[in-house]
Amino acid sequence: MADSNSPPPRFGDIPGGWPPSTLSGIPQISQPETSTTKAPAAASTGLNPTVRHKSSESPTTSSGETVVAPGIDGVVYRSGSQSSISVHDGDGSSAEELAPIVKPESSQPDGLTRHRSSSFYEDDNGLRRTASGNEISDDLIRSLSRRKSQSGTVKDQDSPENHEIERLLSTIFGTARQKGSEEEKTRHVGVVFRDLTVKGQGLGASLQPTNSDFFSGPFRGIRNLFTGNAFTKTPVRTLINGFTGCVKPKEMLLVLGRPGSGCSTFLKVIANQRSGFEEVSGDVTYGGEGHQVMEKNFRGEILYNPEDDLHYSTLTVKDTLSFAVKTRTPGKDSRKEGESRAEYVREFLRAVSKLFWIEHTLGTKVGDTNIRGVSGGEKKRVSIAEAMITKASCQCWDNSTRGLDSSTALEYVSSLRTLTNMTNISTFVALYQAGETLYNLFDKVILIHEGRCAYFGFTEDAKAYFEGIGFECPPRWTTADFLTSVTDPHERHVKPGWEDRIPRTAEDFENTYRESHIAQKILADIEEFESSLEEQKEARAQQTSKATKQKNYTIPFHKQVFACTVRQLKVMRGDPMSLGGKWIGISIQSIIVGSLFYNLAPTAIGVFPRGGILFFTLLFNALLALAELTSAFSSRPILLKHKSFSFYRPSAYALAQVLADLPLCAVQVILWAIIIYFMTGLRRTASQFFIFLLITYFLTLSMYSFFRALGAFSASLDSATRLTGVAIQALVVYTGYLIPPSSMHPWFSWLRWINPVQYAFEALMANEFDGLDIQCVPPYLIPPPGPGVTPESQSCAIQGSKPGSTMVSGADYIFSQYTYTRAHLWRNVGIIIGFWLFFVTLTAIGLEFQKPNKGGAAVTVFKRGQTPTHIDKALKDGKAPSDEETLEKEPVTTNGHTSDETPSGVAKNDTVFTWQNVTYKIPTKDGEKRLLNNVQGYVRPGKLTALMGESGAGKTTLLTTLSQRISFGDVDGTFLVNGMPLPLSFQRATGFAEQQDVHEPTATVREALRFSALLRQPKEVSIEEKYEYVETILKLLEMEEIAGATVGDIGTGLNQEQRKRLTIGVELASKPELLMFLDEPTSGLDSGAAFNIVRFLRKLADAGQAILCTIHQPSAVLFEHFDELILLKSGGSVAYHGPLGKDSQTMIQYFQNNGAPTCPKQKNPAEYMLEAVGAGDPNRKEKDWGEVWFNSEEYQRRSQEIEQFINERQDSNGGNVGDSEFAMPWSTQTIAVIKRTFIAYWRTPEYTIGLFALHIFTGLFNSFTFYKLGNTSIDMQSRLFSIFMTLTISPPLIQQLQPKFLAIRDLFTARESNSKIYHWSSFVVAAILVEIPYRLVAGTVYFVAWYFPIGYPRDSFRVGYTWMLMMMFELYYLGFGQAIASFSKNELFASLLVPLFFLFVVSFCGVVVPYLAIPTFWRRWMYWTSPFTYLLDGFLGVLTHDVPVRCAEKEFAVFTPPQNTSCQEYVGSYLKMAGGYVEEADGLCKFCQYSTGDEFAAGFNSFYGHRWRAFGIFWAFIVFNFVLVFVCTWIWLGGLKRMFKRSPKKSS
Repeated sequence: MADSNSPPPRFGDIPGGWPPSTLSGIPQISQPETSTTKAPAAASTGLNPTVRHKSSESPTTSSGETVVAPGIDGVVYRSGSQSSISVHDGDGSSAEELAPIVKPESSQPDGLTRHRSSSFYEDDNGLRRTASGNEISDDLIRSLSRRKSQSGTVKDQDSPENHEIERLLSTIFGTARQKGSEEEKTRHVGVVFRDLTVKGQGLGASLQPTNSDFFSGPFRGIRNLFTGNAFTKTPVRTLINGFTGCVKPKEMLLVLGRPGSGCSTFLKVIANQRSGFEEVSGDVTYGGEGHQVMEKNFRGEILYNPEDDLHYSTLTVKDTLSFAVKTRTPGKDSRKEGESRAEYVREFLRAVSKLFWIEHTLGTKVGDTNIRGVSGGEKKRVSIAEAMITKASCQCWDNSTRGLDSSTALEYVSSLRTLTNMTNISTFVALYQAGETLYNLFDKVILIHEGRCAYFGFTEDAKAYFEGIGFECPPRWTTADFLTSVTDPHERHVKPGWEDRIPRTAEDFENTYRESHIAQKILADIEEFESSLEEQKEARAQQTSKATKQKNYTIPFHKQVFACTVRQLKVMRGDPMSLGGKWIGISIQSIIVGSLFYNLAPTAIGVFPRGGILFFTLLFNALLALAELTSAFSSRPILLKHKSFSFYRPSAYALAQVLADLPLCAVQVILWAIIIYFMTGLRRTASQFFIFLLITYFLTLSMYSFFRALGAFSASLDSATRLTGVAIQALVVYTGYLIPPSSMHPWFSWLRWINPVQYAFEALMANEFDGLDIQCVPPYLIPPPGPGVTPESQSCAIQGSKPGSTMVSGADYIFSQYTYTRAHLWRNVGIIIGFWLFFVTLTAIGLEFQKPNKGGAAVTVFKRGQTPTHIDKALKDGKAPSDEETLEKEPVTTNGHTSDETPSGVAKNDTVFTWQNVTYKIPTKDGEKRLLNNVQGYVRPGKLTALMGESGAGKTTLLTTLSQRISFGDVDGTFLVNGMPLPLSFQRATGFAEQQDVHEPTATVREALRFSALLRQPKEVSIEEKYEYVETILKLLEMEEIAGATVGDIGTGLNQEQRKRLTIGVELASKPELLMFLDEPTSGLDSGAAFNIVRFLRKLADAGQAILCTIHQPSAVLFEHFDELILLKSGGSVAYHGPLGKDSQTMIQYFQNNGAPTCPKQKNPAEYMLEAVGAGDPNRKEKDWGEVWFNSEEYQRRSQEIEQFINERQDSNGGNVGDSEFAMPWSTQTIAVIKRTFIAYWRTPEYTIGLFALHIFTGLFNSFTFYKLGNTSIDMQSRLFSIFMTLTISPPLIQQLQPKFLAIRDLFTARESNSKIYHWSSFVVAAILVEIPYRLVAGTVYFVAWYFPIGYPRDSFRVGYTWMLMMMFELYYLGFGQAIASFSKNELFASLLVPLFFLFVVSFCGVVVPYLAIPTFWRRWMYWTSPFTYLLDGFLGVLTHDVPVRCAEKEFAVFTPPQNTSCQEYVGSYLKMAGGYVEEADGLCKFCQYSTGDEFAAGFNSFYGHRWRAFGIFWAFIVFNFVLVFVCTWIWLGGLKRMFKRSPKKSS
């Protein structure tokens, strides 16, 4: 072991290189031969290969430098504190293990800068040259593009494919481009950070908020006031403490740490993503520039690539990457001479697609959970390629290998390694499971422990450092696993005698490191690098031009807008179902509405409907725009990611959305306008039609931008929905149609001046009515024609009429009724366009303020009353406890692991599951595609079986098929349990831990386990026993501490490891009677957590469980825990199935016997077998290992074993598990699901706040809009419109409740349906019942806020009846909204359907078009099938009953009676027939159309006598809606498909 006071020397630290004594045993090279000593000679010394560099120069070794001949690899082998050099043939077998690497430079006495482990230097121009002066970028490119073959050697470098890749990469990354690129010459290279400290708000733990906080919150506030805690500041805790270090150009830093230790925080701050943190102190410089300058002028040079794969699912891979390249295509001064942008994009795309082996996916959509696309591994490669396109000077990669197999992960990091060397950048990479080969690709490593730096230094020094302070690296452990394990009290291994001397806390590790020689070495490294920064600054200053003085975005703003616009159109085109469904819906709706207003007569009867259709046109297009809210929030994460990548400004995206709207809205408006305009008989002149089209078009654009602006300034969809509810009402009511301007109250009347819909309505009305002569006809002609009635003694009962005239000028009508005039038409068009541009600007500003990759402290949320004692105390004291993982008690002895005893109390089984000839095919546009090809195998009790293969080989597909969860395509094959057909209970009796940890976010760990145990264990087991078993599982999972913690979302809940443990625990709690399936249980976990999970599975297998699990990137130690292996190759064929043997020798021997290369002693067997079958290389044309397996003796033995299992167990009773589909009766299922759903709503106060806020604000807005109504004719109309406004609150409320229903359905379909936990009807019942109390209480609040201020009658019957109707309305829209959601694939599609269905229902209720004006066809049946007909009948009939009407002066129809005839005599008979009353003044008759509210209501076919009929029929509609929810859910879940599938069998 190295002396703690003397650092191990590194190659290049000693002037002149290593002394000759260290080179003993290395063959001397006299001439450039092609065959020399092989690398295994070095392997035999026990040294680890860490560096390989391919050189094209002849060697010299006089100075001790690494010098190699053409075609020869120079490899530095390191062991502890000593190094040696071995030179061997580039075609030797060990080349397979080694990755291209060029270590940083060191200064030499001759003034040249030489690279360690290489034979080249940099000349005065910064070009990399060999000893003979040749440029070497081609060599690096060759290493970057290498493909590994079966034998482990590099493929023929002269192949056309490699030449093509080399040429392409040379174009993009090579020296030729760097030499002539302004962009490359002005880079800020090298990162230095000193005393970097990051603080975040919060304690790391909090209490779960609930709805009770509304009531108990004020009391707690009073208590805190008296205890002195009321004014205390929010506690702040340190996330990162005093980090110091540097990553020079061409260096890669590996970031290690357990989840929650601060790895992501460190990467975000290094990448200058500082929003969300309370405080960031210390200095971070990039090539000598501070973070403020970089943020202001050079954002494009820094990259943070998050863990999640965020892409537009409807774009193809090619479109996704092409867009990224287009936005980062440099100017012509930074491109090769004569190279166009299109050529640059084309070549870069070809390069990255070949580099990451995604050429075959270019035409495939990226996809998501709803859209079939590329596989998870391929999507990850798309993310990596997209980030690499940025060519940033400082790149931070956060756990980007999650979900990749080991071979692909190695290729990815190797690519980063060579890119780092080639482009002279600094790279930071966080990896949770880094194999030794990956680890050796890095120059430096940082180990973070609870936000403190436990180590920062060179990778080769790290292991010796920790061994020097008392830790021990177990055999076959990778260095990365060893480093991470020292920070885990349960995993660390301590040398004998060091138990009391090792550092234990994070502070101990930090102090020990700061006092070490390693820390001093790093400080010297920083000073050395900083001394060269002035020279770098001067060189940048000399090269800086106008184009490079700012590098925030590569392309100018207008090109960003253009690129985003093209992409936006492609996104739309990629989802034809949503777009086509919307346009078809518009067409159908327009035909229906057009027929409703069919051929309006140019008479008084057509006046109100003519305004109605114009208003409806605006309302319809405005409500369609409401769906933009959902779309805005679903695409925001992608926008923020691209902002952090400096692809484009968010404002460019905002403008691009507008430009994409132009053609799409044009189609929408034209579809509507052509049908509506000509069906309704609006004035058919070219000018008026195109003005109608123009106004509608610009208003639609304005509304789209308005809702986007609301979304841009809102933090979440919930908060945005609260605004939209009131906004829609303001837009609708203050248009002037429902309330004439003269009747508006002063406190709200100003709203019409900021309402674009009002300006559009005035323009449309003026366009339609100006020049229109309205013929007055009964019932508006007063009195109607008859004996003794002359035109001079008649008048018209519409505004703008003149005594003695039966014609009314349209211009007079709109001026008298609305104060509208034709003179304002073009002014209003200009104002609408102005509003549109204003909203676009607001959207752009709002999006610019959104911050990507917001940081902060991770928080564990506990149910009140179930917090551990120390956390409860910390929460009360306001002092920050450490992160939840670190709150575990320190074990007394640290021996590297917890007890390995076989767990007691875990359910055992004795069944064998076999499958034979399993084939799975799916239909594609090119015909059928086979994903599984004649797979056979078995899983038996007590054995832990690994299912492995490259990304996309079909691992998850096979697992899903075996667990009988395939719902798409055709599956053939034989599945048997103990030789018998699968029982009905198979899905329930097997555990399936899915890769996605899907749980109810508000449930605690204990509640999640209890729910599973209650509904999945047999009904014969008592609840007490089930819950006792849950406590056993909690203990087994070591989760007692967090049993009261809620699952939550990422960042505010359980961390990744805890979620994975919970996923496994939920399946264990069901006591699986047959076996357990696990899909990548270690994906996304750090090495320690992965080891814990696999060790836990090992314990379960030892306890008698049969386990089959897929696994990615297992270390050799991890892989040892498995008994058997099923290996799939690309195409879904088996490449191996059988025992692994000790140290995997059985499996290795199989491959070696069949022609695979020899597995080196130190090689990880999991990586070896994947490379042997050519994993990760779709272009491999060598041996078909599926065919090899099929023809092998081992295959015959497995087949015989399967037949033996079937024959032996066919007659046994081992497979007699319960044969019922569900374990518990339907009533128990439903009660349990209802209970869980009620708890979920109780713990989601933000949803409740949104619900009540919307009701309160809209209720008050309605009441104060129609405050204290009088008894005039217009007040009667206001009563009607106030009721109508109440109906319009339902769309935003529906859009608020639909995501909740879809979340419950998604939870069921994602996990609980497949596990047969409960019947689908149980969740539907729960989803309905849980909403009802909230809706009724919120509806009551709305009723109180709305009913009484308006001045409706106060007698008890009418108050009670109206309240009941209000409650029924709440239930109606609840069922209506859930019914729409139940057949929608996602929230966006549901939100698009809401306005279509809502307006359809509203159209025929008799408000938009009065009853008598509805065409006969619709009036005979559709009017009676609209539920709002009966709701309106009940409301209006009761609220206007016996209310006297007294017309205002301008509301009278004035006419002169014949001579010697009183007004009563003249119109008396008419009054008896038609209603109303007449007054006489100054010889004129003043006729009022209504004398009582009942007469007004009768005009809308509403009658007081119909109140109970309306009440009963509306109940029928409510019940119908809820029945529809059940039926549509059943159809959506495949009920109809299953019924038709079964029917032929029954007939046969």
